[in-house]
Amino acid sequence: MRPFELTAPETVEAALASPGTFLAGGTTVVDLMKLNVSTPQRVLDINELPLRGIDTSDGLRIGALERMSEIAGHPGVYPVISRALLLSASQQLRNMASIGGNLMQRTRCTYFRDVAMPCNKRQPGSGCPAIAGANRMHAVLGTSDSCVATHASDVAVALVALGAEIRLVSKTGSRTIELGDFYRLPGDSPEVENDLRPGELIAEVLVPRLDWASHSTYVKVRDRQSYEFALCSAAVALDIQGSRIVDARVAVGGVATVPWRLTAVEEALRGAPTTPTGFEAAASVAADGARPLTDNEFKVTLLKRTVVRALLELTEGSN
Repeated sequence: MRPFELTAPETVEAALASPGTFLAGGTTVVDLMKLNVSTPQRVLDINELPLRGIDTSDGLRIGALERMSEIAGHPGVYPVISRALLLSASQQLRNMASIGGNLMQRTRCTYFRDVAMPCNKRQPGSGCPAIAGANRMHAVLGTSDSCVATHASDVAVALVALGAEIRLVSKTGSRTIELGDFYRLPGDSPEVENDLRPGELIAEVLVPRLDWASHSTYVKVRDRQSYEFALCSAAVALDIQGSRIVDARVAVGGVATVPWRLTAVEEALRGAPTTPTGFEAAASVAADGARPLTDNEFKVTLLKRTVVRALLELTEGSN
């Protein structure tokens, strides 16, 4: 790890007054600094900033510094969010990691994290060895000829499914952006991963009121049950009346370069019966546009099956 200056501002204004890398739980930032993937000259410990609190009175408002474990166990948090958080990392890491930091985490692509290897995210124009290399864990949706790395966050998938927004603050004021629009596809510039502007900080997460989101779940498929990133995951919320689906929210992770909202699946589910056949028909379009690589073609089928599994989990006993 290279030498750096560490400061601990006590106000948001002080934190935004000078450039640096923000440090909350440190569960991603410190790892990347140890690997020399990130080499900041100045690190700002922001844990004393007043960016906490969970309010469920009208929708859901979560301060960016709230720990993942606190959010997961808070009454009134939608099940899909709680479950996504509980299936993320280990209990020790969930006790440390902040929601804002989780949304900003970098990919776990081994080529990105190995500074001896080329990587367009880390060094633009150097190439993407994953395309022809070890790519079993990589994306099949939202990829480009420059990058095929998956987005690592579980809870971001749940939040994108629910249409969540984040409020960003800077010296010039604040702005709110839908989380699904915040993340950027790699295209020709995979080093630009999101719409965070220089000098901005995530202040809070805003989830709109969606009463039927109490009927929701998050399914995560991985190589092992304990502390592993997703091969595929699905966040699903359903509004069911009688034996028909009135509305739906569906997003997937582990298979795309960003948290991936499946609007075509949502449309197919509206008005559909809550039957395995109906679910399979809706999920048949889940992988449209997929570009599998040599070692991850299985994700195309896995994606459809994971969506069906989540739908079945939500409707068991209702048919």
